[in-house]
Amino acid sequence: MRTMLLAAQAPVSDSPLILTDLPAPEPGPGEVRVRVRACATCRTDLHVIEGDLPPRRLPLVPGHQAVGVVDALGPGTSRLALGERVGIAWLRSTCGRCRFCVTGKENLCEDSTYTGWTHDGGYAEYAIVLEAFAYRIPPRFDDAEAAPLLCAGIIGYRALTRSRVPRGGSLAMYGFGSSAHVAIQLARHWGCSVYVVTRDPAHRRLALDLGAEWAGGPGEALPEKVDAAIVFAPAGDIVPEALASLDKGGTVALAGIHMSDVPPLRYDRHLFWEKTLQSVTANTREDGEALLAEAAAIPIRPRVMRYGLTDANRALQDLTEDRVEGTAVLMLE
Repeated sequence: MRTMLLAAQAPVSDSPLILTDLPAPEPGPGEVRVRVRACATCRTDLHVIEGDLPPRRLPLVPGHQAVGVVDALGPGTSRLALGERVGIAWLRSTCGRCRFCVTGKENLCEDSTYTGWTHDGGYAEYAIVLEAFAYRIPPRFDDAEAAPLLCAGIIGYRALTRSRVPRGGSLAMYGFGSSAHVAIQLARHWGCSVYVVTRDPAHRRLALDLGAEWAGGPGEALPEKVDAAIVFAPAGDIVPEALASLDKGGTVALAGIHMSDVPPLRYDRHLFWEKTLQSVTANTREDGEALLAEAAAIPIRPRVMRYGLTDANRALQDLTEDRVEGTAVLMLE
């Protein structure tokens, strides 16, 4: 099978992914094999490829937002059938026994594994997923539209819930990439007023097109104090600005898996009045199922830019340089 393989972590500007033929994997107990049709790129892929996250496995096939059809079943599988269309997300497995797993917090499981980090992912013609961690894809979405929902969508959904923004409330978003462009559609469906801060003019135009009340650049004051804020950009120096934008009792959720250092905070300006600072760590399967159901009902319409599998380096470079409107998706069929 064709893959885009990472042999050693390096800047995406160096085109570190190499087209490589590997044997198609065989599903083990409880696993299914998926013939991949599309795999969305993600900023987490950048962190894995460039070394912001320590390597868990090399060489590695990255990618954790894959959509395709089940084409082989491992022993002991019964939930999925051959030919079903499914999605593969970031969270690959959990132990199912620890205090986190048994209390609905499987995203915090210390024995969790991850697609495209601890195990090979979706930048390939075939990928393996545990049957219990595969998502059935609503028919409303084509393959390219569905792919970004599997991480950008799920994390945006969890970030919204962690921000505790009330229905009909006000929300600020800092950074407006793949996850934010899905989350704003959820927030607008919830009746929220959304204010977007992003450095790129094209992203500001997209935010307004998707229903933002206001879009400005870093350092610009929001038109009003907000009930909640989400920091999507992996830049710690934004955190004080986001906290300062909150009304009393507001919450800032940090949506990234990696972030540069947060500078010192002033208690009176950034944290007093019972403000809350929350991080977001991966997701639960419940998050994923809830997001897909709501996305289909709204319906959410992810904006995608399509690339071929062999253009994976270029897609990631475009992501780094803010040349992607919405999500870059690698198409395999």
